[in-house]
This record gives sequence, structure tokens and C-alpha cells, in this order.
Amino acid sequence: MRRPLWSAGRAAVPCLAVLLVWGVIPAAKPGAASDLRLEGNFVQGGLVIGRAAPGSRIRLNGRPIKQRADGRFLIGFGRDAKPKAALELLHKDGTAVMRTLIIAARKYKIQRITGLAPKMVSPPASVLARIRAEGKAIRTARLADTARPLFDSGFMWPARGPISGVYGSQRILNGKPRRPHYGVDIAAPKGTPVRATAAGIVRIAEADMYYTGGTVLIDHGYGLNSVYSHLAKVAVTPGMAVAKGQVIGTVGATGRVTGAHLDWRVNLFLTRLDPALLVPPMRQSHR
Repeated sequence: MRRPLWSAGRAAVPCLAVLLVWGVIPAAKPGAASDLRLEGNFVQGGLVIGRAAPGSRIRLNGRPIKQRADGRFLIGFGRDAKPKAALELLHKDGTAVMRTLIIAARKYKIQRITGLAPKMVSPPASVLARIRAEGKAIRTARLADTARPLFDSGFMWPARGPISGVYGSQRILNGKPRRPHYGVDIAAPKGTPVRATAAGIVRIAEADMYYTGGTVLIDHGYGLNSVYSHLAKVAVTPGMAVAKGQVIGTVGATGRVTGAHLDWRVNLFLTRLDPALLVPPMRQSHR
């Protein structure tokens, strides 16, 4: 199930995923479906890169998917994605193609965290306006639609250290259930360099957000973005172009945390993906 989309040493070449069922509606022309390629992880939290004849109209479960000038398009499956997804294509010549995608389900861990200050579990009314404003800024940044495929650089781990939190896990804070965790936590020491997981453009660089403390969001193009939270130091500014592996800050314990670590997240617009599916196991990563 855990199949990196970019292989170590061959950063821009996706690995072919296997969890896919092909179901094709009869087409007006023979071979009409042969120009559709799908590569990635067909699993909850997975990212898939598609390619079809330029100018095609694409829908996933009835929702329009934007195709790029190079014929590519990205689709992502959230934490609770249903087991089947309907992908529809309508080519410029009127040929219609449908494929049924089989999405593998996952089992998620339950994490219990105690010792948090009460105000960090249930924020006081005095900070609600701040929380809403910061949430709106992050949402806006996640909706950025840069036309350049900067993610072609491939992905790498942004830091090294024990994995203390995984994608999809349910956290119970001071005995109160909270929303699932949508990132990977790396328990590196304070001051450890944090690097851009792929090339991109910095959209958010804040030293002190209420929940996430020092926070950086990088736009990798086509709606794909990554977020780095709880940083002790932020070393970039909004609008800055960064290369894969460039230092963007350091690990810290800012925001709502109980210890130093990096919370690393990846999104396709508003769909939250599992970052661990984009990289090889940490022992194989290169920096």
C-alpha cells in the first residue's frame, strides 16, 4: 500500500500503482481510451497523476477536474475516500471514456495526548477571531492554482527523525476527541533544519500562528502544496521561490505542541493527502 510516487534517485519519474480496475464505456473510436494514463497511489490519502489527450473534459465523481496544457491532471483521495470513484473523460471529438477506480481503505491509529494546557484544547473566546483569520489565510493559500508543475522536482523528507504521528490518526487531547491528524510528525530535535520537500513558491511564512506556531506553506503547482508547522525559525518569506531541499526553517515547539517536532502535511487544494506516500522510506531518502 505504501508506494512512493517519486522514487529515490529518479525524482520526476512516478512509480506505477496497481490498485486500479479498468472499466471503459464503449467509445466512438477504437483505441479512444488508450491515451489515458493514471499513475500513483489508489488508496485513501493517495495522489494520482493522470494524462489524457489535451482538451479533454474530465470529471471525478461528477466534479470537474482541471486538465493542464501538457495533458496532465491531478486527483487526490482523502482520508475517508469511498472504495470506488468514477472517472469520466470527454474528448474533443465527442468520445466518452469512463473508468472505475478502486480505492484501498486503511486502518487508522488512535493517539492520546495529555498534559496540554486547557486553553490549547478549547481556545478561549478572546482568540477565536485570530484562529478564524489564520484558518482563512491557510485555506486561501491551499486554493492557489499555479500553472507550473514545480512538483516535477520530486519529493523528499523535509527532516529526519523518529515518526511520532502518522496520517489519518485520531487524536484525543486531554480526553476529548479531535479531528483526525492529516500530516506526518517527525520528532527531530529543536533546531534541526527543515527543508522544502519539493520545489515551489512560498505562500505563507508566519512565525507565530495560534495552532501551528511557526508555519510555512509552499505551492508546488497544479494545486499541490505542502505545510510545515511548529517551526522555531522561519527562514523564508512569502513569494520566495525555493528549490527542493532548500532550508526553510528549523524544527521547534511553537503553537499547540507538547514537544519539539515537525508536522508535515501535503494537500491537493483542499484534499488532504498522506505525505509518506510521496517519498521512499526515510532510510532511503537523500538530502
